[in-house]
Amino acid sequence: MQIQDLPFPDPGVPDARSGPRFLWWLFRNQLGGQLKSLAWGLLHFASVSALPFCVGLAVQAVVDRSGTRLALAGGLMALCCAGNALGDTFLHRAAVTNWITAAARVQQLLARKTALLGSALTRRVAAGEVVAVSTGDVEKIGWFVEAVSRFTAAALTIVLVCVTLVVYEPALGVVVILGLPVLALAVLPLLPRATRRADVQREKAGRATELASDTVAGLRVLRGIGGEELFLDRYRDASQEVRHAAVRSARMWSLISAIQVLLPGLLLIAVVWHGVHLAREGRIGVGELVTVYSSVMILTYPLRHFEEIAMAYSFSRPSAKRAARVLALERATDTAGSRAADVPTGDLYDPTTGLLAPAGRFTAVVCGDPDAAGRLAERLGGHPSEKGTSALLGGVPLDELPLETARTAVLVQDKDPVLLSGTLRELLDVPASGAVGAAEALSAAQCGDVLAALAQGSLGADDPMDARITERGRSLSGGQRQRLALARSLITDPEALVLDEPTSAVDSHTEARIAEGVRTLRAGRTTVVFTSSPLLLDRADGIVFLHDGEVAAVGTHRDLLHTEPRYRAVVTRETDEEAAEHRDGDKAGDGAEQAPPAEAPLNSEKALKSGRGLNSERGLHAGRAPDDNALGDDDVLHRLEEIEETA
Repeated sequence: MQIQDLPFPDPGVPDARSGPRFLWWLFRNQLGGQLKSLAWGLLHFASVSALPFCVGLAVQAVVDRSGTRLALAGGLMALCCAGNALGDTFLHRAAVTNWITAAARVQQLLARKTALLGSALTRRVAAGEVVAVSTGDVEKIGWFVEAVSRFTAAALTIVLVCVTLVVYEPALGVVVILGLPVLALAVLPLLPRATRRADVQREKAGRATELASDTVAGLRVLRGIGGEELFLDRYRDASQEVRHAAVRSARMWSLISAIQVLLPGLLLIAVVWHGVHLAREGRIGVGELVTVYSSVMILTYPLRHFEEIAMAYSFSRPSAKRAARVLALERATDTAGSRAADVPTGDLYDPTTGLLAPAGRFTAVVCGDPDAAGRLAERLGGHPSEKGTSALLGGVPLDELPLETARTAVLVQDKDPVLLSGTLRELLDVPASGAVGAAEALSAAQCGDVLAALAQGSLGADDPMDARITERGRSLSGGQRQRLALARSLITDPEALVLDEPTSAVDSHTEARIAEGVRTLRAGRTTVVFTSSPLLLDRADGIVFLHDGEVAAVGTHRDLLHTEPRYRAVVTRETDEEAAEHRDGDKAGDGAEQAPPAEAPLNSEKALKSGRGLNSERGLHAGRAPDDNALGDDDVLHRLEEIEETA
């Protein structure tokens, strides 16, 4: 595999049982590149290590006044230099290729796992950890994978040189062969401590990165409450902790590097001292002494790879462990897709709660627990974060469909959808049936003011569709981001669309128009909306109320307001005292058949007092007529006066 061939057609199935097993799996899956790197590494290191023999041969030829041997030594030296240049060039090329391909394989595996798990991933692993693994960690993993072949070449070269020295000059070769293992193994006792310090540094750096990303994501809110300095001080403290940890880690690695310089120097002194005595006694020649001395000096170069492989492993081991932890995650209901890749049609049903969303109808779901609502939305989409019975579409379990087919059939928009940077045209360029155009979706989601704002804020963009959206849509308000995300979901036109609080950040007037737009555009399609907004509930074909994880009541908004106190408490946000007043009023009115006035339905005052009127974001009271327009401030005040007069 070459760099130009990336990405991999299939990155494979990783061994994610542990970090070391994952590293070994990566090594085995690019064995061809590793062997190529090993071959070029052997050529490079062997050429470098052969130079001292050529120099020794040349010196001895000068001492013996032999021109033939001097010419031979020169030719061998030229050959070694050519081999060194060729081996070094292609070793670097092969090593970089191994590094990049290993990192790219890990990134592809992470991307595939992220797409497979969907929104369930961030419920099981922090988003910051996934980002850290896919950025910094993949580089460390790739570093170790490519360093293995270079280290192997260096180790084989050292063994070869030691054997050659013993054969060439046994008296000095024995000294070298006894000293080199000490050099290679001297740093081993320090590696565990260095590894621990490096782990602490990475852990603190990860926390600082998460804190920084969280601060940037919530900068608007922090400015609103005046919390910028507080979080800035926290980041400063975290940054200083990272600095102190990095200094402690660097001290240990500096000590290891110093040992790697000191011990070879001591070995050189021992070789020279012993060699000089042998030369004075006439047991070796000057050229042989120069050869052994130069060989020991040259061996410090491949010996440095022992330190590098130790550093690479200590840095890559925790990175591989984190990557393996993410890659080991599995879908709660993951199958190979035993059914044909045909999109089913029919009712959407969740056996766990008993929720039934009839085909072709607009169904609203009210649940007092937002977390339970989010988990139910995931189950309806066929990618739950917990094990359980699969949701059914038209009687077909979604986990028996191929994943791509299941996601084509049911689209889930969670309560915090993400907008990617790019133009609006690119944002809306998503897989779709083609039945709904961008203009229709934007109109139904009431994005007219959003288009105007984008066009005004983008210089040189005559068409709002060419206006650029910043990262995560940070230049837009929460309501504008929500409406663009809703338009993107509407364009896909799935068989079943599940929306989790799609209008929680818009005002009441806009929310009323969105409710009508979505209802009209999705006519004949199954739509499920998780909400407690009276505006959306009043326009739903049917409402399902969930309590304690089960369906507690089914009906229309008006009926449930009158007959289900728990539903009324969730929708109107009434307090326990207000609920008690309702119960007392219901008991006092038993037997009396008095219908509430059409213009002031039951509990409208409670709804207004609960903050769902008076120009609040959530808008109108619980019981207004379905064909009314959104109320303005004067209308709300007038309605309050009527209620007080009636009371």
